[in-house]
Amino acid sequence: MSEKVEGAYGAEQIQVLDGLEHIRKRPGMYISSTDEKGLHHLVSEVVDNSIDEALAGYCDRVDVTINADGSCTVIDNGRGIPTEIHPKEGISTVEVVFTKVNAGGKFGGDSGYKVSSGLHGVGVKAVNALSEWLEVEVYQNGHIYKQVYNRGVPQRALAVIGDTQKTGTKVTFFPDSEIFETITFRYETLKVRLKELAFLNKGLTITLTDLRGEKARTDSFCYEGGIRELVAELNASANETLFSEPLYFEAQDGTTVCEIALQYNDGYSEVIYSYANNVNTIDGGTHVEGLKLALTKVINDAGRKLNILKDSDKLTGEDVREGITAVVSVKLENAQFESQTKDKLNNSFIRPFVNKAVADSLSEYLEEHPSEARELVLRCITAQKARDAARNARELTRRKGVLESTTLPGKLADCSDKRPELCEIYIVEGDSAGGTAKQGRDRRFQAILPLRGKILNVEKVRLNRALENAEIKAMITAFGCGILDDFDESKLRYDRIISMTDADVDGAHIRILLLTFLFRYMRPLIEHGHVYSAKPPLYKATVKGKTEEVYLYSEEEKTLFDAANGNRVEYQRYKGLGEMSTEQLWNTTMNPATRTLIKVSMEDAVEADKMFNLLMGESPALRRKFIEENATLVTDLDV
Repeated sequence: MSEKVEGAYGAEQIQVLDGLEHIRKRPGMYISSTDEKGLHHLVSEVVDNSIDEALAGYCDRVDVTINADGSCTVIDNGRGIPTEIHPKEGISTVEVVFTKVNAGGKFGGDSGYKVSSGLHGVGVKAVNALSEWLEVEVYQNGHIYKQVYNRGVPQRALAVIGDTQKTGTKVTFFPDSEIFETITFRYETLKVRLKELAFLNKGLTITLTDLRGEKARTDSFCYEGGIRELVAELNASANETLFSEPLYFEAQDGTTVCEIALQYNDGYSEVIYSYANNVNTIDGGTHVEGLKLALTKVINDAGRKLNILKDSDKLTGEDVREGITAVVSVKLENAQFESQTKDKLNNSFIRPFVNKAVADSLSEYLEEHPSEARELVLRCITAQKARDAARNARELTRRKGVLESTTLPGKLADCSDKRPELCEIYIVEGDSAGGTAKQGRDRRFQAILPLRGKILNVEKVRLNRALENAEIKAMITAFGCGILDDFDESKLRYDRIISMTDADVDGAHIRILLLTFLFRYMRPLIEHGHVYSAKPPLYKATVKGKTEEVYLYSEEEKTLFDAANGNRVEYQRYKGLGEMSTEQLWNTTMNPATRTLIKVSMEDAVEADKMFNLLMGESPALRRKFIEENATLVTDLDV
C-alpha cells in the first residue's frame, strides 16, 4: 500500500469535473463575473437563444418578465427546443441542451442555426448550472413539455403536462445566491439590452415586464426601421443633420447579411456602433474597417466628379467621418471574434463584403443627390483644414515611449513605480487641492495632475481647438496612450484615472467636462474600466465630549447622523478639497484601504452619446427642455 506524502502531486490530485460542475466552480470563465454584470448576463444568454430563432425566421416576439419572487421568465414564439430523444445521449434533446456542455445547434454544418451569437454551446447550460432552480416549458407538437432543474441537476425526465396549439419555449430561472454577489435584477439594465436587440432585429417585438412591487412596469420595443431608427434617435438632439433622414443600405450574400445606417450632424464627433450577430463589438473589427474604407473612397470620388477636389487632393478617413453617426450590423456564419469577450470581429471576408455594400449604395445615392453630395464634400474639406491646423499640436502631445518622463507635463507629480497596472493618477481640481494631494499621496503608485479651472468643453469644438488647451494637452501627455485613431491602450501609463473634484456644483461640472473629453477622445478607457471618480466627504462630524471624528459623504448621511446623535454634534462643511489637511485627504479620499471610488461605466453607450450631445452640445433649447423635465429629480442642490 502506497504511503501519502505531504506535498505530493499525482493522479489523485487531478480533479475531473463534469461540464456543469466546472461552470459552478469557475463561473467567471462562462459569464465573465459573478457581480451584477454577470447576473444580467444570464438573462442575455436565454434571450439570445430566442433571438437566434428570430434570426432563423421562426420567431417574431420575445417576452421577458421579472417575476414577483425575483425569478426571470423568457418566452418566445419560435419552433421550440426539440423534445424527441437524442439519438446519441439517450435522453430528451431538451435535457441535452440544458445539461451537456458543447452540445447545441450553433456549430455550423447541418446545425439548427446558420447565424448565431453563440459560439460554444454553453449559454443556457451556464444559466442552468448557476441557478438555484430552472424550469423549461416547450410548446410543440400540440403538447406542453416541462422539465425542472435544481442547480443544473434534472429533477425528472421531460414530461407532457398539457396540450396547446402554440409553439415556442419558456424558461424561468432563479439565480443562485451561492454564486452571485446579488440576485436582484435591475430593470433599467435589462431595458437597455432589450431595446438594443429590438433595433438590431427590425420587426421583432420585445417586451420587458417587472412584477415586483405594488404596480407592474412594462416596456415594449419594436422598430420596423431597425438600425435606421437607432441612428435617428442618436441624432435627435443635433441642431442640424445632413440627409433629411438616415441613409440605409442592406446587402446579402448567401447567409451573410450586412445593414448600414448613417447620417451626418453638425457636431465634430465620430460615432460608429458596430454589431456582429447582435453582439456589440465595441472595438470594431473587419465590418467597421470595410465601412471606413468605403466612406473615404466614395466621398473622394464624389469630390472629383463634382470638380471640388483636384486629382492630387485627398481627404483622409478622419476628414470624411467628422460628424458622422453610423451603425453597421452584420450577421454571418461562424463568426470569429478576437477574444472570448467578443469585442472585435475578425472574419476577413466581411471587410470587402461591407466595403462593396457601402460603396455601391452610397455612390448611387450621392450621384442621385448632387446638392447633398456637394455639401458633404465641402464639410469634409472644412474638417481637413481644421485637422491640418491641429497636426502640429497633436504631434506635440504624442508620446514616443512610456518611460520618457522628460516629455511629461511640468505640473505632473509622477509616481516612482513604472508598472502601469499598479499605478493611478488623480486629476485634481485646482493648484491648492493639488498641492495638498501631492503632499498626502503615496508617491510610490499615486501620481497627481492638478488642473487649473474648468477644461474646455470638447463637445463644442474641433480637435485643433481642443489641442490648444493646456489642460487637455497635459492630460493626453500624462496618460501616454494617445487619442482617437492614435489611441493605444497598451501605452496607458496608469491603470486607474481618478477624477478628484470638490463636492459641489462646480466640482461636478469639472468632472463632467473631464468625462466628456475621455468619452470623445479616449472612449476605451471608460469601456474597459480605467476611469473613476473619487468621493470626498461633505462634512466632518465631531461628537461633543469625544475625540472621534466621523466623515459624512452626503446630506442623507448627515440627516441619519443627526437622528442618531441629537444636538451633541459639531459639523465642519468642506467647501473644497483645499480645506482638508494632507492627513484628512489621505484618510478620506486617497487611502485605498478607506477611500470610496466610483467606477465610471457605460451600460448604455447609445444613451451616453445622446446625453453628452444633449447636455454638452450646441442646442440650448433641448438642454433647457431636459432640465425643465427633470428638475423635480434634484433633491439637494448646493448653490
